[in-house]
Amino acid sequence: MRPRARFRFESRLALLALLGGLPALVVTVLLLWLGDYSAKLRWTAVSLVVVFWWACAHLLRERARRPLQTLANLLAAVREEDFSLRIQSPRPDDALGEVFREANTLSRTLQEQRFGAVEATALLRSVMSEIDVAVFTFDGDGKLRLVNRAGAALLAEPVRKLLGRTAAELGLAGFLDGEPASAVQMVFPGGSGRWGVRVSTFRQHGLPHRLLLLSDLTRTLREEELQAWKRLVRVLGHELNNSLTPIRSIAGSLRRLLGRDPLPADWAEDTGRGLSVIETRAEALSRFMASYTRLARLPAPKKEEVDVAGSIERLVRLETRLAARVFPGPAVTIRADRDQLDQLLINLIRNAVDASLETGGAVTLGWGTSGGRLEIWVEDEGPGLSDTSNLFVPFFTTKAHGSGIGLVLSRQIAEAHGGELTLQNKASGAGCRARLRLPL
Repeated sequence: MRPRARFRFESRLALLALLGGLPALVVTVLLLWLGDYSAKLRWTAVSLVVVFWWACAHLLRERARRPLQTLANLLAAVREEDFSLRIQSPRPDDALGEVFREANTLSRTLQEQRFGAVEATALLRSVMSEIDVAVFTFDGDGKLRLVNRAGAALLAEPVRKLLGRTAAELGLAGFLDGEPASAVQMVFPGGSGRWGVRVSTFRQHGLPHRLLLLSDLTRTLREEELQAWKRLVRVLGHELNNSLTPIRSIAGSLRRLLGRDPLPADWAEDTGRGLSVIETRAEALSRFMASYTRLARLPAPKKEEVDVAGSIERLVRLETRLAARVFPGPAVTIRADRDQLDQLLINLIRNAVDASLETGGAVTLGWGTSGGRLEIWVEDEGPGLSDTSNLFVPFFTTKAHGSGIGLVLSRQIAEAHGGELTLQNKASGAGCRARLRLPL
């Protein structure tokens, strides 16, 4: 520890002032005592000099103490978060006035920052109170420090009874120790269903804290499920009607034909043609159902080491109708299901070739890496995409003999590998660009 000063700052300053004038006082006293002066004059002069000497030192002490006390009051007010105090300096152009001006500026800046922090905190509290996501924050000891209204409703207890309790007591410890992002089926006192879990860390006052977010996915999943069922029923109804309507019409015509007495001379030929149409439509309906079964039963990928360059060069050689131009990228190896990845790339290459053959254009493809992900792109010079909203709708196709499941199946394969597949028209020139992103 530093030794405690014997005198305060203002006392030391006065003492220095006295010491500074002491030599002059000593010389004055010597001159008066050695001179031919009366005793009365000597004592009168010495008294006046001593009083003046002492008064100047005291005045210097006060002139130094009062500004420092004023500055200390301002800093104390700032420490207490009172930013309304300001210092008025009689001489703003001197060094002390500059100190006061900077202190006022500091107080004003802290006041503005305080107002901003208060407004941001109020906004954050309003948002946390209104959102339907349950928010919990825990300190380093696992005790609950903050919970919003949705979180209290989820645990079916008031906020004041929840604060200070540990995550284990609240039944939330498993979420803090689990994956940073997951979806779980869980029953809480205030609700049950499927929940999206997000866990992250942050620091407050230099200490680590945990943030837990629980969002109810049940309603969203039900809405998505309802929309999926509607799309499925619409597609199935459309395809079934396309096959059953002519079958029903031809079957009725054949029944009426065979009910005639006597039968027409060409009844056998008409019956054969009608049965042929029925057979054709039945086969088309069977192919449709087989395609749907294939789309709905995509197996989980069996990942292995796949050389990207070798796979692309091998698949490009399989397409004999049009030679695609390959822009080689870096040597990359990823873990993926080789068969599923080949099927995805074959679909993209064939679609690009089909589009380019319509206009006599070319097909180019290549690959690269960015942000820890592999990007494979395939470009064509075809007519482009007229409607991008239906690209990944099952059984939607613009080809005369297309099945409408190629792109849907390709996107399912990409997402099963943790990636994504996008198609869009090129920014310049004709044609479109397919982009596949996969994690390295």
